[in-house]
Amino acid sequence: MARGGRGGQGLARVAVVMRAGAAPLWWLGVFAAGIGVFLPGMTGRRIGVMGGAALFIVGAAVVACTRRRRYTALAGAAARAGKHDVLQDRAVTVRNWRRGHRWWLLLAFVVALGSSLAVPAAGGMLLAGTGTGLRLKAAWLGRRERSGDALLWVRVDWLDRRAGRPAGKAVRAYRGTGIAAGDAAPGGSRRHTAALV
Repeated sequence: MARGGRGGQGLARVAVVMRAGAAPLWWLGVFAAGIGVFLPGMTGRRIGVMGGAALFIVGAAVVACTRRRRYTALAGAAARAGKHDVLQDRAVTVRNWRRGHRWWLLLAFVVALGSSLAVPAAGGMLLAGTGTGLRLKAAWLGRRERSGDALLWVRVDWLDRRAGRPAGKAVRAYRGTGIAAGDAAPGGSRRHTAALV
């Protein structure tokens, strides 16, 4: 796959965009829950932690399952990427997403931490659950990529202004490449290359 040329489009891996927020949401949630568990709150720690556990499961399930039909439809109609399309590196995609969402992440952390004054740890556990849901959704897409022996890409200019929403209204189609293209494995994780001997 050529990395540049006239008439090509910048392409970002769908799974990488999808899981870019997984780690920050998880860790911010863990920190918020860890701090919040030391606050007695209005409901008490026991109720807060039990409610937080339920919110974690619900949040992970909702995020993991949302819009799967849309992703499936876009994946099923994916066209082959052209030789002049530019494949965006995984690190660039992740950095763009996190830059675009940094204030939202900070706000979510503050809200999760503040909610511990009422229900200890619950907000943080919900935040961690959303991060887990993103990772589960990316893993689901990765299994689809492996079974179809093709990686899925989205045009960078079709993402929103925060470099997110890889299945948003602006996205009209995905592009596909061979399974070895780019520097990210199916599902968006870092690609591990064999060590030189």
